[in-house]
Amino acid sequence: MVNVRIGAVVAEFNYDITHMMLEIAKEHAKFLDSEITEVITVPGVFDMPLAIKKLLKQDDIDAVITLGAVIEGATDHDQIVVQHASRKIADLALDYDKPVALGISGPGMTRIEAHQRVDYGKRAVEAAVKMYNRLK
Repeated sequence: MVNVRIGAVVAEFNYDITHMMLEIAKEHAKFLDSEITEVITVPGVFDMPLAIKKLLKQDDIDAVITLGAVIEGATDHDQIVVQHASRKIADLALDYDKPVALGISGPGMTRIEAHQRVDYGKRAVEAAVKMYNRLK
């Protein structure tokens, strides 16, 4: 029996990294007797809130994880993206009374550091399952 039904919102930007994050997340969900039942890909981290909201509205989704990698560029764009997306993600969890776990690495990291942090997918699943179980 599946413990927690998880929706995942995955950024296409830096997909070589986020795809690995998703595969790690799926494996860890199985380990926790849970399942990622739906995956929505979005262009980037900034685009996640609308997809998160769609998943949170569904009765067959208990929690949502977000998977993205925001790599430092020549400007402060990475800082702005993560700051605004994370604030809205937290707001959605409160609005819908369901856990939304932040599995977004960055800002201010290199591509090599992003590859080293693919385990954020596992951490996001862990947080979502823990929060769901503690709140039910």
